[in-house]
Amino acid sequence: MMQKNPREIILDTLLDIDRHNIYSNTALHTALSSNQFMSKQDRSLISRMTEGVTEQRIRLDYIINQFSKTKVHKCKPLIRCVLRMGVYEIYYMDSIPQEATCNECVKLVSKRGLNGLKGFVNGVLRTICRRKDDVHFPERSDGLEKYYSVKYSISEAVADVLLHTYDEETVVSILESGYEKRGTSIRVNTNRISVEAYKKQLENIGIRVKNGAYNDTSLIIENYDYVRKIPGFFDGFFAVQDESSCLAVKAAGIKEGQTVLDVCAAPGGKTMYAAELTGESGIVLSRDISDEKTELIEENAERMGYHNIKIMVYDALKPDEDLTEKMDVVLCDLPCSGLGIMGRKNDIKYNVTKEKIAELAAMQRHILENASGYVKPGGVLVYSTCTITRQENEDNVKWFTDNHHFVLDSLVPYMPEVLHNKAEKGYMTLLQGVDSSDGFFIARFVRR
Repeated sequence: MMQKNPREIILDTLLDIDRHNIYSNTALHTALSSNQFMSKQDRSLISRMTEGVTEQRIRLDYIINQFSKTKVHKCKPLIRCVLRMGVYEIYYMDSIPQEATCNECVKLVSKRGLNGLKGFVNGVLRTICRRKDDVHFPERSDGLEKYYSVKYSISEAVADVLLHTYDEETVVSILESGYEKRGTSIRVNTNRISVEAYKKQLENIGIRVKNGAYNDTSLIIENYDYVRKIPGFFDGFFAVQDESSCLAVKAAGIKEGQTVLDVCAAPGGKTMYAAELTGESGIVLSRDISDEKTELIEENAERMGYHNIKIMVYDALKPDEDLTEKMDVVLCDLPCSGLGIMGRKNDIKYNVTKEKIAELAAMQRHILENASGYVKPGGVLVYSTCTITRQENEDNVKWFTDNHHFVLDSLVPYMPEVLHNKAEKGYMTLLQGVDSSDGFFIARFVRR
């Protein structure tokens, strides 16, 4: 069977996302895993186009709708995806001649048996090529939600939430950060190799490496092809983990020999770090809601050589009386709207609504209610999310302290000096584009 060309793989990946509501990072991972032996150049094109089309979807649709009699939402899914691919290339990939873009998109339509729509696709794309500078984008006077929605390709609901939470300058910094190229943050497994030794090993094979901004066992890497191909991956030398996530574990102040519970643990980054800190004399109970999720934790624990982890399928919404007042530390990194990582997972910004945020905040309270009962007197509960909404963060902190025998405890002793001004209250918000990490929220509570 002939191997598909990169554009066919991009189209199939975008169709998976469009038709089946698969997250783009999951669909892209599947596509790259299935085509590991393609050239680095082709794999790079697949990544850039898939990520770019997903990242700019609202803006691309806005452009198409100005030149197409058939609006994007009424097009067949395949035609919709091909048009988005073509417009993305026209506006964001100057290295590809526009003539080639139009021809390749028409070929894709023909290969998929939609010959009757070749003329439509060709006509729309060639009109856009001729008139690419004639698009009328929304002005600020049309309303800030609409203006930022099209400018940064986010839903108006997300724009509204951000504008009601932060000043406009901060909102712009958050949204701009979604388009900045950032390296991948990894945490070195110091049970296996030192940070400096691994840094040198990566630099020797041409990977660009710098030390993390906030965590002394974190490195930021660039110029690599595929995580699993990085030397040391299968030796368990590192875990892919943002520094903000590492800080949530550091906030717990875990000591050797302690018993730790990670209630919503998959894929296991915090569990692994906690296992390293508590040592072989301690234990980490790592739980999540399904076999699929706990298998990810098991895979990481085995790869990285942590033997003090007990993994179990368990629904955090259900109380577990067997754990009542048994835990020194409980880590509650809970499901959330994910607006702190929307630059990395582009689909998030299209799916968040005020109603979903309210539902998630209520679920977080339910899980916190259960988790609070597992903490020993004097023990620690860390609440964290990868979002930046007040309803899921500060509001939940106030609710928790008002209704439970826990007090906020300063984060300062556990944070790098550069974050001390944020950490004094016992909770802090890191903002993408403002701080050197994903957007993230961390609160530390001690049981009275």
